[in-house]
Amino acid sequence: NLPAYLPSRANQREPSKSKNMSIKNCYNVADFRKIAKRKLPHAIFEYMDGGAEDEITLRQNVSAFDHYSLIPETLVDVSSINTKTKVLGVEMDLPFFCGPSGASRLYHQDKEFGVATAADELGIIYSLATFGTASIEEIGAVTKGPKMFQVYVFKDRGISLEFLSRAKAANFNSICITVDSSIGGNRERDLRSGLSFPPKIKPSTFFQFAAKPAWSLPFLASNQDFEMSNIAHKVDAFGGGMNTFELAHSLFDVSVTWNDIAEFRNNWDGPLALKGILSVEDAKKAIDVGASAIIVSTHGGRQLDGVMPTIHQIANIRDAVGDKIEIIADSGIRRGTHIIKALAMGADACSFARPYIYGLAAGGEAGVSKVLGILKEELERDMGLLGVTSINQISERHIARNHL
Repeated sequence: NLPAYLPSRANQREPSKSKNMSIKNCYNVADFRKIAKRKLPHAIFEYMDGGAEDEITLRQNVSAFDHYSLIPETLVDVSSINTKTKVLGVEMDLPFFCGPSGASRLYHQDKEFGVATAADELGIIYSLATFGTASIEEIGAVTKGPKMFQVYVFKDRGISLEFLSRAKAANFNSICITVDSSIGGNRERDLRSGLSFPPKIKPSTFFQFAAKPAWSLPFLASNQDFEMSNIAHKVDAFGGGMNTFELAHSLFDVSVTWNDIAEFRNNWDGPLALKGILSVEDAKKAIDVGASAIIVSTHGGRQLDGVMPTIHQIANIRDAVGDKIEIIADSGIRRGTHIIKALAMGADACSFARPYIYGLAAGGEAGVSKVLGILKEELERDMGLLGVTSINQISERHIARNHL
């Protein structure tokens, strides 16, 4: 029998030949990015792909993994590879999951439903964003798999706390509070592209939308099926003529502090993660306020440019906090080896968004499934080559810092 990590039709979801011929020749995340760029209007792709200011962090999130080398061990029986792990209170079949990404309808009609379903089939967490284009209740009805809801802290705490009761009623297992985004990053690509929310075809964007009819025609035919579903009921009260993007950011509370997290902890009795932690001191404070996990993240390089890439901080934070809190590595993950390096540095699991939204743009739910399947196969294969048979065997002895 072939080891499970070798490619087989049994562990790959075959894309629809009629709709998704273009994804059949994708062999890594970068391939899906190329298709997404080809399929999406320029402004939409720039929003998906871009970062803040000079995009130094955006680039270094990925390239920083090259600063570390893996150290394999040989003559190990790797005929059986176990990738199961437990994080945020749930057993997952893999040590990675789909982190939150807003406005998935920008990329494909399958939007958040396609991602949630693909994650469920693979036995991993799906994270729904506050600014998702599917609601908490809709995602709760679509999938029984493990789910996280991502919360922004709004000026009106009633809105944010309402999310918790809705998430609980919809059987979400955990929440994460994003703590690095009370002020929006300076995303210059979006300023240049003229993107608005919801997207509108106007003189400055007409030709880029006209050049992508496979995206534009379904979007128009669905009466621009674009709504930030979890705050839609507040639009009349807070909109005041603002577009959706302006409305969303007008709700953020820039005065939020550590003291405010206690209110969320008191109103949520399940696992609670803080997303956007980078400093050792903040990791320690997260323990003090009762967080179950921290998501070490640069927000994909979309907030403060020039910050330290995630992979450089994992070991520092783990050394400081020991086993008092779970650590989830986020930002820049594109390969199975990236996941292994993060685990070796001390992460309990990894999360990401760009890989799966590239897949969503390229082929809807089938594209997401294939991206996740590729990362699964890479991880299993790379574990075998590393000489480990289970996630808990990966440790600091398997990694070394290069002096580049």
